[in-house]
Amino acid sequence: MPSVTAATVRGNGRKPSVVDGPFAETKEQIGGFHLVNSANLEEAVAVAERIPTLRVGGTIEVRALRPESP
Repeated sequence: MPSVTAATVRGNGRKPSVVDGPFAETKEQIGGFHLVNSANLEEAVAVAERIPTLRVGGTIEVRALRPESP
């Protein structure tokens, strides 16, 4: 889905923070992606909060895939 539908999870060495919308900064690089099968955005964010890169100040953008066409 478009990045405007995203939620962003940011790590700071403590409890991750979650904000609505994408996070795009020119110094950021894509380090990979995780494909998670979840019931909704909240469940996907809960999975993202457990990803180890958040502990060192990482940022994870969470967004849905486009629904499959019939």
